[in-house]
Amino acid sequence: MNSSHERYSPEGQRGVTLIEQIMVIVIASVLACIAVPSLWHLLGSNKVRVAQTDLIATLQHARALAVQTGRPTLACPTRDGQRCSAEVLWDGGWLVGFRGQQAAQLDGPPQRNHSNSSTDLTIQSTAGRRLTQFQPDGSAGGNNLTLLICRRGDASHVLGVKVSNVGRVRGYTPTTDEASQCASVR
Repeated sequence: MNSSHERYSPEGQRGVTLIEQIMVIVIASVLACIAVPSLWHLLGSNKVRVAQTDLIATLQHARALAVQTGRPTLACPTRDGQRCSAEVLWDGGWLVGFRGQQAAQLDGPPQRNHSNSSTDLTIQSTAGRRLTQFQPDGSAGGNNLTLLICRRGDASHVLGVKVSNVGRVRGYTPTTDEASQCASVR
C-alpha cells in the first residue's frame, strides 16, 4: 500500500507552472504577430485569383451560350444586376445574356448574373471596350477585351483576363504599367 507521502511526492507530480504557461502564451503571440501580415497578404492574393477565375468561367460560358444557341451573347458590367452599365468598371458585377435590339443591352433577363461581393477589388476593362459580344461562331469581333483585377491601392497582386477577336478567353499576368494603372483606380 502506498503511503500518502509517496502519492504526493514532487517526483510523481505532473503539471505546468504559471511561468511555463506565460512563456507559451508569449511565444504563441509573437508567432501570431509574425504570421498575420502574411495571412492578410495571402487572402488578398486569393481574392484576386478567385475573381479572375470567375471572370474566365463567365466569359467562357457566354461564348458557349452563343455557339449552342446560335444567338449573339453579351458579357457586360452591371450595377443593378439586370442591365449592362456603360462604364469600364466591372467591380459591381457582370451579366451574361442574349443581345437585344438596343446596342449593349440584353434581350430579356440575364442568363447568368454575378455580383462581386468583395468591395476592395477593382476590375477594369480597357477604355475602348467595356463589354464583349460573342457571335454564334464563337468569335468576339472588334478589339481585344482586357480586364485588370487588383486590390485597390495594391499593385503587388494584379491579374488579367483577355478575350481575343477569335473569342479565346485566357488569364494572364499584367505588365508593371498595367498593374500600376489598376491599383490607382479609386
